[in-house]
Amino acid sequence: MNESAAREVVLMRSIEQTDQSHQLLSQDDRQYATKSARELAQWDAVDSKDAPMSELFLIKRAELIIKKIAERTPAFSTYARKHNGWHTLGVALPILALLFGALVDRVGDPHRVDLLSAPLLLIVVWNLIVYLYLLLHAVWPDLGKSWLPRAIAGRANAGRLSHLMSRLRGKLPQNLGIALAQFNAEWLHMTARLNGYRLRRILHSSAACLAAGAILSLYMRGLLSQYHAGWESTFLNADQVHGILSLLFAPVTLLFQLPGFSVEEVRALQFTNVASPDGGARWVHLYAATLVLLVVLPRALLAAYAGWRESRLSRHFTIDLGTPYFHKLIVASDPAAVRLSPKLQVYPYSFQLDVLRQQQLTLLSRRLLGEQAELQLQGSTGYGEAASGLVQPIPQTTAENHGTRNETRIVCPLFNLSATPEKEEHGVFLEHFMLQHPQRLMVLIDESGLRERLGNQAGSESRLHERIALWRQFCSLYQAKANVVDLNDLARSSDDVERSLNKLAGAA
Repeated sequence: MNESAAREVVLMRSIEQTDQSHQLLSQDDRQYATKSARELAQWDAVDSKDAPMSELFLIKRAELIIKKIAERTPAFSTYARKHNGWHTLGVALPILALLFGALVDRVGDPHRVDLLSAPLLLIVVWNLIVYLYLLLHAVWPDLGKSWLPRAIAGRANAGRLSHLMSRLRGKLPQNLGIALAQFNAEWLHMTARLNGYRLRRILHSSAACLAAGAILSLYMRGLLSQYHAGWESTFLNADQVHGILSLLFAPVTLLFQLPGFSVEEVRALQFTNVASPDGGARWVHLYAATLVLLVVLPRALLAAYAGWRESRLSRHFTIDLGTPYFHKLIVASDPAAVRLSPKLQVYPYSFQLDVLRQQQLTLLSRRLLGEQAELQLQGSTGYGEAASGLVQPIPQTTAENHGTRNETRIVCPLFNLSATPEKEEHGVFLEHFMLQHPQRLMVLIDESGLRERLGNQAGSESRLHERIALWRQFCSLYQAKANVVDLNDLARSSDDVERSLNKLAGAA
């Protein structure tokens, strides 16, 4: 699906996951949206053969859900409208750069061409530095802060959304405000790469326009005034200026086979000598050709490449349709759409599970994901061992693979409540999973071992609750929720796991 449709689908998910009490959307509203979206998607599927039925259904349902909330909450319609601030920035910034470039070389005497013009030299040198960085980064991807364009784009987008949210504060129901805040954070993360290319396109276009503006300024002033070409410097002599200009204009003179210039010619152009207008046009042409060759053309090509990548990512926006939330919706639209059994993948850390606990995990997976659920119990990771390579990539559904795999998989790192959580060990293990698939993650803490060890000792329940609180506080540092289970007796487990799964699945 494209970016616009993906935005509405993700917004729908945030609203439904937050509105567990059905204050914004009743169960009838959701069922009506599901039924209507299924019918609309079937109609559109006839004309849109390339789009998978599941994607069409989700897009139509998101449109209906968002429209319904906008009708009930007028302030929400302001947010729901697609705000394309990037389009405005992409037009305004290059135009401002063009105007600035046309003005930057007008500082000084309008009747002379300064061969050592600081603005023109700065434009060339700065762009050469940018090309060098891009080249080094292409060779060594880890060199420097490659995330900088994404970070700048994220801050710009976050600032715009924050301003919009501040205007709507007090006009939205509490649940809706929470849902929009959650959506903002998630959407910024999902569009980071796309916005990075947007920013690159805008910056490259602006750099090209800046140089183009300087070129236009040179020629426009040449049409209306008589140029005197020359140079002056307190610290540089004619030999040094000749070397600088020869290096600066070398690409142009070599490419177009233009005649060079001697040290004597450069010395004669020093402004302390008698100035002559002859040859002014020659230096204008050299500067203009240099700016075109070293700035305008390379930056235009870089902008075109960034624009192509931006367009491709925008048209084929990736959303993971294998999460429980989408799984339940897609099954509701077309049970045949999901042929893969839902899976609960469990990764124990630093303890082995006996047969009874493995059986309890199997029951837990079916209790959470249905009778068709499959338990995938991985080998225990030893204390201090690296977690890298444990989690296999989960196939994601995009418009390019036509949604052929909508696999529901919940990833569960499993810890023993008996252990004291340590940042260098348990934290590194948990962080690895958080970075891989935060939308599919459910942290499990088994209390059975500690409960067995404490037995009927005095204060055992108090110590148990203290350790649970410690683990919950530890997991919260990684923005994860600790779900406590008793793998000796699931009936004694709290409702933590069900509530977490509902959070992942939403109210479909």
